[in-house]
Amino acid sequence: MSTALPSLGFAGIGLMGLPMCRRLLAAGYPLTVWNRSPEKCAALVAAGARLAGSPAELSRDSDMVLLCLADTAVVREVVFGEQGVARGGRSGQLLVDLSSLEPTATREMAAELAVLCGMAWVDAPVSGGTAGAEAGSLAIMVGGEAGDLARARPVLEVLGQRVTHMGGVGAGQVTKACNQMIVACNALVIAEVVALAERSGVDASQIAEALAGGFADSRPLQILAPQMAESRFEPIKWHVRTLLKDLDSAVKFSREQGSATPISGLAAQLMRLHGSQGYLEKDPATLVGLYRDPQ
Repeated sequence: MSTALPSLGFAGIGLMGLPMCRRLLAAGYPLTVWNRSPEKCAALVAAGARLAGSPAELSRDSDMVLLCLADTAVVREVVFGEQGVARGGRSGQLLVDLSSLEPTATREMAAELAVLCGMAWVDAPVSGGTAGAEAGSLAIMVGGEAGDLARARPVLEVLGQRVTHMGGVGAGQVTKACNQMIVACNALVIAEVVALAERSGVDASQIAEALAGGFADSRPLQILAPQMAESRFEPIKWHVRTLLKDLDSAVKFSREQGSATPISGLAAQLMRLHGSQGYLEKDPATLVGLYRDPQ
């Protein structure tokens, strides 16, 4: 293990965080981990990571703290709570937030953290799902100072195949909101397409192959259409609640900016309807049920 590598702290050992941490350990980074449910860290501790008792301890023992958490409220609590990252933070440290958050809140929290302890903030939300996290092929969109990104880039390049600097703090989250608007609306249209094909007597399982390489092709089409056609909803690789949270955040931000997002607003309503029927913790492939069995 190279002593030249910075020590890393990682908070949020979930569907994305676990494979990310495995890659960081394999790359030789000294890694300390924290999760609200510490048992989720067991495999990483067995692989050589150290377990922190709190986010404050995590930041005290790390040169760089990475977060991969559920939403803005959770990030705020982990960073600014009684035993939060800010309590152990110091000038010269870097916080790299891989979560998908509200851009305005990100900018506010970055400013607050700098005042409290001098710690710099880089927002670096990712796209590519659990498969991308496992393969290190994520697309990472970054907001922050160029010098801070230069420090974080070697770490981010262990996790992703493409790291793009989009601007100042918050710019990464704006870009991720745009990404999620496209993904969520695409998922809903794919569900409509599969249900229409089925009702028309067309083999929906061939839709993705038939459209491959054409103008309608996309990664969501290639992944979701076969799952929907085969009613293959397990294992769960991502959640309806995540898409809904990101759509709500995007629509809220668009209102703050005076920008119109009517299609994304409608998508959020449809996603909320689906979630209210017991699907919040299910895979987005289940969206096909909205159109197979219209209420």
